[in-house]
Amino acid sequence: MTFKVYVSDYDYPDLDIERSVLEPIGAEVVGLQCRSGHGLGELARDADAIIQQYAKIDATTIGALEHCKVIARYGIGVDILDVEAATSAGIMVTNVPDYCIEEVADHSISMAFTLIRSIPAYDRATKAGTWHWASWNRPVRRMRGSVFGFVGFGRIAQNMAHKLAAFGLDLVAYDPFVSESLMRTHGVRKTELAELLEVADVVDVMCPWTPATHHLIDEAAMLSMKPGALLVNCARGKVVDNNALYKALISGHLAGAALDDTEEEPAKQDSWSPDQNPLFGLDNCVITPHVAYISQEALDECRLTAAHNVRAVLLGERPPNPVAVPALALAH
Repeated sequence: MTFKVYVSDYDYPDLDIERSVLEPIGAEVVGLQCRSGHGLGELARDADAIIQQYAKIDATTIGALEHCKVIARYGIGVDILDVEAATSAGIMVTNVPDYCIEEVADHSISMAFTLIRSIPAYDRATKAGTWHWASWNRPVRRMRGSVFGFVGFGRIAQNMAHKLAAFGLDLVAYDPFVSESLMRTHGVRKTELAELLEVADVVDVMCPWTPATHHLIDEAAMLSMKPGALLVNCARGKVVDNNALYKALISGHLAGAALDDTEEEPAKQDSWSPDQNPLFGLDNCVITPHVAYISQEALDECRLTAAHNVRAVLLGERPPNPVAVPALALAH
């Protein structure tokens, strides 16, 4: 039997890893570049499986699939997939939940330290010909004794806390789903969000995007932050209200921000320009193109895991990382 596996979109140089796992079971792996997800239902109508990177897969697309058994997400989040529609259609949903914890933790710490030490500002001033410690108007504060606040304290933030302890930062965290005692084992004091925003010198967003966390860091939240505080977001772009952040940065209320993704999530668009978001024009906002999860090892692990999730489902086995399992599959 031959299976048809479509990769909705991908930014890898090839699909050799996926083919190495799936071709031995008789699967044909077909790469598409349907990044927005528009028209994917027609292109992959005969799919037995879809591996999804950035393409949005909604109920309409799912309704067009004739006999798809699994949609496997490259990565952790499944907010770009209508999970309920998929499971109702008898399609299993899988993800790769833990392949880049070290990478995201290290990137977020790097972003925070870059801001704390004013490295972008000094770089610009030096290249413009000013060689002086007072080449810009924000005082550089000592790290030891500064307050570092986590909004969300899952596995990535816990990894960060372990690494940050060596720098003498005072660590606080807000997460309604994590106990005070667990935080204490990581040297972190549990707070409510309002307190964290008031006391933190650095606010680091590490929570998932859900309807409940959409614009969690909004204009009111930013106004409650300490004057001169820094904001780092290596989670989903939509957790932070970008228009409010722009206002807070140009007013000087916040000294700087570092984002690994912006609210419009450029990687998920077919056509994008930095002109769409005024944050790209600010010197005190550092932006990386959703690369916190990147290392060669993490990419290879992610691709292998996604392919093995698909392989298991096509062979009638339970996949290593199910997100949602249709009732029919549970009955077996």
